[in-house]
Amino acid sequence: MEKKTKRLLLLVVFCSLTGVILGGTTSWAESSMCLNAKTVTSDCLTQDPIQKTIQGMSTGLVAGAGAACGVAWQLRQHD
Repeated sequence: MEKKTKRLLLLVVFCSLTGVILGGTTSWAESSMCLNAKTVTSDCLTQDPIQKTIQGMSTGLVAGAGAACGVAWQLRQHD
């Protein structure tokens, strides 16, 4: 692989990993806040916190990869 391809791959991996961490953390915190609220809704009780966390992580993965592709596209336009 050439140098630019390695850098692009590293950018996508780093942004995706960051998205997974932030998405998972946000979803987990949202689930905890929902369960610790003064009035707990039925929607809060029916959702599995682990499943919601995994869903947040997958959303973060897609968002991070999309952001990396957007940055790469923008940099390519300037070169």
